Amino acid sequence: MSTNGTSPAAGKPKPVQRADEADDLLTSIKALVIPFIRAADEDAATKASGHGLQQPGQGPRTVLVEHHPPKKLRQLLDVNLPTQGQGKAGALEMAQDVLRYSVNTWDQGFLDKLYAATTPIGLAADLLLSSLNTNLHVYQVSPALTVIEKETAKALAKLFGLTGPYAGGVSQPGGSAANQSSIVIARNVMFPETKSEGYGGKKFVLFTSAHGHYSLEKAAQMFGFGSSAVRSVPVDVKGCMRPEALDEMIAVAKREGETPFYVNATAGTTVLGSYDPLEAISDVCKKHGLWLHVDGSWGSPVVFSEKLRYKVQGTERADSIALCPHKMIGIPTTCSFLLGKDMRKFHKGMTLPAGYLFHANDDDDEAPASNGVDQSAVNSEAPDAHPNQQHDFKEVWDLADLTPQCGRRGDSLKLALPWIYYGTQGIGAYIENGFDAAAHLADLIARNPEFTLVSENPPPCLQVCFYFQKQAGEGCTERNSKTTEEVTKALIPKGFMTDYAPGEDGRFFRVVVNGQTTRGTVEGLVKAVEEAGESLKV
Repeated sequence: MSTNGTSPAAGKPKPVQRADEADDLLTSIKALVIPFIRAADEDAATKASGHGLQQPGQGPRTVLVEHHPPKKLRQLLDVNLPTQGQGKAGALEMAQDVLRYSVNTWDQGFLDKLYAATTPIGLAADLLLSSLNTNLHVYQVSPALTVIEKETAKALAKLFGLTGPYAGGVSQPGGSAANQSSIVIARNVMFPETKSEGYGGKKFVLFTSAHGHYSLEKAAQMFGFGSSAVRSVPVDVKGCMRPEALDEMIAVAKREGETPFYVNATAGTTVLGSYDPLEAISDVCKKHGLWLHVDGSWGSPVVFSEKLRYKVQGTERADSIALCPHKMIGIPTTCSFLLGKDMRKFHKGMTLPAGYLFHANDDDDEAPASNGVDQSAVNSEAPDAHPNQQHDFKEVWDLADLTPQCGRRGDSLKLALPWIYYGTQGIGAYIENGFDAAAHLADLIARNPEFTLVSENPPPCLQVCFYFQKQAGEGCTERNSKTTEEVTKALIPKGFMTDYAPGEDGRFFRVVVNGQTTRGTVEGLVKAVEEAGESLKV
């Protein structure tokens, strides 16, 4: 590790040479990373055949991955953290091993999770952000990134129809964190006494789709509501929340003396990709006086596309919206936001003044709110939470006063640069390409007698769910699950990685395409599944 200071021998200051060292190391790492990406580009042409190119390795290997069970991989990696540094040679050896034994998400065959490869500009943005290595908690140490986050969040809010004077947002360390923050904000705004006094005798309850994300139940456990406080609202045949059922469940909770306060609607469910009917759900929330949150972590970026944004019609009526550009848009992980129509409520719900940290409001160069200063995060009601503190109604620039965590990476930059690079239309086209690929795969599945489509055709989002050689009758659930599991494993050495989910008739395939997926890739996947099934005689 390089050090600076005075040389004991010469008694002279040592020259600072970090730039040269960084240049040397980054050049060496680039020499490893670029071939890693290029290999995926070159392998793309083979995917239509149903098999990626074989690569030399310690086992069956394609560009996608050389897969090993944990115990064997531990031996192969042999991670030793030495007492004496091994310098550049040791670091590069480990870097090579990391690339060798990691999943290459740049590969067309990675169709497993709700994220995929980033883009070249995304990679560059992440490097720039790592170079800054600053904490975006207070304005003083991160001025440019603070402005970028506020402006990026406002632009996102505007896309969703949140155009009021206090609309905006704040970045979050993931979609689950965004959902959890929305719950805290809703509770503290609607019941400000809970910030200092706790729940008292109230039994708070929350409502979410039966197909909603597990983060709601986890949040209920973390925040002391308990898992039973999360009520799963039935869905229709398409996997969408039924508003009439939500209305009745809220009424029942009230009659039983409980305190409903929060509804989570989903824009793009995890398995089927369903979009809840936001306008009808909003009507129910307004009727009962509940906070409406939209978990659009997965599916809400369709708002970038004029062709697809109808799917999130009604988000302008939400109190808060979660979205993760690192999923559908291919932004480097993690990049997530919590947006709101009134950032004053966000601040009221989250603020906990710390004089040793937050000083931005002590500045004297800010004009009063009445003189036309942007008030996207004006805190006009914090005295309810902190009666002994005086507030001057200035805009909040120390963004950690809006979030649970103090350590905050400037993740907004990872969206801002690609947005500048591609533009709204370019991002929209990227998303539309993914939807076209999903529709093509669903059509291939629907026309093949060996497959049974679970998803709609075309699918509502980028997941395509199906069975292969589905069976019926006694024991079919176990047989179908085994088929899915065995074929999924057999796909990996062919250069394809998919996932599966539980269903009434056993586990089924869940394939997630993305904006970079080609038609040839999904055609090759169908061939690969058929070949795997034949070789396994499932």
